This record gives sequence, C-alpha cells and structure tokens, in this order.
Amino acid sequence: MNRRDFLLKSGVAASLGLLARGPLSAQTPAPAAPAASVPVRPPPPVTEFKALRRNVGYFTGRGGSIGWLVSPAAVVAVDTQFPDTAAIFLRDLHGRDGRTLDAVINTHHHGDHTGGNGVFRPVTKTIVAHANVPELMRAAAARSPKPPAEAELAPMIPDATFPDAWRHDFGDETISARYFGPAHTKGDIVTLFERANVVHLGDLLFNRIYPVVDRPAGASFRGWHTRLEEIVKNYPADAIYVCGHGHAKFGVTGGHADILVFRDYIAALLAHVETEIKAGKPRAEIVKLDNFPGFPDLHVPPGPGNRLGGNLGAAYDELTGA
Repeated sequence: MNRRDFLLKSGVAASLGLLARGPLSAQTPAPAAPAASVPVRPPPPVTEFKALRRNVGYFTGRGGSIGWLVSPAAVVAVDTQFPDTAAIFLRDLHGRDGRTLDAVINTHHHGDHTGGNGVFRPVTKTIVAHANVPELMRAAAARSPKPPAEAELAPMIPDATFPDAWRHDFGDETISARYFGPAHTKGDIVTLFERANVVHLGDLLFNRIYPVVDRPAGASFRGWHTRLEEIVKNYPADAIYVCGHGHAKFGVTGGHADILVFRDYIAALLAHVETEIKAGKPRAEIVKLDNFPGFPDLHVPPGPGNRLGGNLGAAYDELTGA
C-alpha cells in the first residue's frame, strides 16, 4: 500500500461515525437495514463529476454537493460529504493527480457536508468555515449516542474560520465566502468562484424539495427568507448556482429564479402557519398537512421522507417563540 492510499484509508477510519450522518442525504439515500440477520453489503453510492466552467465543477454522491476547482495552480473543494464518497472524490477527481488540496471550504457544519473532513485532512492544507461552525460541530457530536473524544473529533474541525468574509487567490481563480446571518443554521456561507462566476450555496438552497431546518443550530425561516433576497441582490444573475440538495427533476444547479422559488415557499409557509395560529389551531394540528399548496414540485408522498411536518413545526416554534 502506497502512502497516499494509506492516508486515505486512515482518514476514512477516523471519520466513520463522527458527524457522518447529517440531517439529509439527498443525492443517494442510505439503504434501509436488511431484515435478515446476515449482514448485507449496501450497494456503492452513485457518484458523478460535472464540469461547469473555468476549471470549476461539482460532484454528487451521498450527501451535499461538493464544489471543486482543479487548475494547474490549485485544487480546492467546497464540502466533503461522507467518508465513503469523500474517498471516491479524492481518488477520481480528474486533474488532481495526487496533489495536496490547497483548501477545503465547509458551507456549514452538518455531517453530510463535513463528514468527509477526516478523509480530506491528511491531504489538505487547511479547512475553512464560518466562525460558528466548530462550536456547532462539537455540539452535534456531543448529542450523538457515543460522543467522540476530542482527539477523534479534532481532525474534522476547520482550522481556519472567519466571522463575516474570507477571500483567497488560487492561481488564476479567486474564491471568496460571505456570511449573511442565520438561515438553515447560524453558520451557512455563500462561496463564490469569482472568475468562473459559480456560486456554491450549500444548504441555503434546497432546489424544489422541503428543506431541513436546524433550529437547535440557530436556524431561522425569517432570516432564511432575507438571506435568499440578499443573495439575489449581491450575486450575478448570470452565475451558475450550486445548491446542497436538489429534486431529481431539477438537479443541483440553477439561477436566480430557483432561489426565488425557494424564497417564495418560505414566505408562503410562514404566512400559512401564522394564519393557522391566529385561527387558534394547535401545533399538533398544523403539522399534519401532507403537502404544501401552491408548490407542487416539492410534493412527496406522506411518510418519513416528507419533511413538511418538520417545516411547519419549525415555523410554528419560530412564530410563537417556543
């Protein structure tokens, strides 16, 4: 086994079980446990690399979309998914050729975006995130059934953080990141590949699917609505926007129109719940709605995969101060 393979295998071992299961894995859902007592190996995740423009693209597998830059001068990734797909990404990223990554940028703390940090760590110079992310990662780890020791958790934690804005040159590309305020969590950032004109939004945009709302991590629907309007105002209309998760029909890239659809869903959700509260309906009744009217592209069958009830409950809690 060569040194590179050893580092990757060691990183996988260190990462397994540490923040490895985030609140959502939209591209390739984890298989259900088999009923038989004999262990069955799950099928390998379906992965894809998609080039966009000027050495920038995205990778889908199991978890939030990974953005990437591969040029003669630099290799950078935005998010790391889970340990298994992180290893696939590092192995198969065209043009990397075994080079150390100049940076990994985490869009926020959730495990389906940071679960591969430990795999990337041995072959990455620095991991960058918003200043709230280390605290949120530690809090999430502490809530797990078997909280990891600090020595196990440390490789996962970003080593470079910023409160408002970050910017760095990587050869002929400049990457910048900004924090606008609480939305999906209190640590979500917008990452811009400036010359390629590609914007990675992480989970600030769920493209035509009901979102995850992490209130313990500082989520705010009202803040999220404002953040989406700020994104449209501050970033170009001709940019390619990469989101964390997308409906199979619409994918994980889009533009201002897709951002505004999601903004309108949040506005309609808040207005609906506020009306129900004023009508005297209790929380338990409000969250029973199976699918939200006016947004048919978001519709999914009732059941564990339908997060609308959680969205309604989070909106109720926010509006009532619960």
